[in-house]
Amino acid sequence: MASTRSTASRAGALRPLANLWLLGVLLVAWEIYARARPTIFFPPLTSILVQFRQDWLSGPPARAFLSDQFWTAVLPSMSRLAQAMLLALVLGVAGGVLVARSPIIRDMYSPMIRFWLATPKVVLLPVALQVFGVSEALNIFVIFFGTVWLIMINTADGVGGVNAAWLRSASSMRLSRWQLYRHVILPAAAPQIMAGVRVSIGVGLIMVIVSEFYATTAGVGYEVMRFQETFSYLQMWSAFLLIAVIGLVLNLATALLERRTLRWQRRTGLGAL
Repeated sequence: MASTRSTASRAGALRPLANLWLLGVLLVAWEIYARARPTIFFPPLTSILVQFRQDWLSGPPARAFLSDQFWTAVLPSMSRLAQAMLLALVLGVAGGVLVARSPIIRDMYSPMIRFWLATPKVVLLPVALQVFGVSEALNIFVIFFGTVWLIMINTADGVGGVNAAWLRSASSMRLSRWQLYRHVILPAAAPQIMAGVRVSIGVGLIMVIVSEFYATTAGVGYEVMRFQETFSYLQMWSAFLLIAVIGLVLNLATALLERRTLRWQRRTGLGAL
């Protein structure tokens, strides 16, 4: 029995390494290729990591080693993402519930939702620039508009897919409308809503970077553009790596929140990542 447990423990410890072998191979290939064909446009990974530490992790221990440049670039970007995502979550969930529960609203607005869901949101940047000018509102609007439709359509699918037997049971118990939504409909639709939020955070991060290319003087996207325009390609790759790390942290945080709030649901496949 002890031998079986020991084998299972070793297998569990080695599983993450087995999942990361392809990433390791790609990174080694990157290093070898960059060393074999040196160019300023495609530096070796080890040089990028050294620059990454100098740019973002050269702060004092009291500040978790995060540099002033890190806070100057990351805080504005995360503030815009948080404001836009909060707005998209409130309006997306409310809109999705209305679309799912009202046939009239569904018939009226479903084509528009599908249209905006399929349209690349970056095409609205010139229009948003004319409306909002170079301001914080432009960045927040672009991020909001790029994410709200994902949350809305997932909410509508989740609410529309609530088991009819549950609704009949709730009706027989004479629950009020508020109790019906709070205790039956929204909890049942929560997995789809969280799936929409998780996907929209990744899209929102992309919209943050794209919007900061054009209309801001602070943020991670602005730093990438500044490094590119000054031919500081090593710093530019360092900023790319920072964006990847931010995306990974946001994904892990959302997955952790999902597991804590939806403990009753067991997810497998890509949804469990």
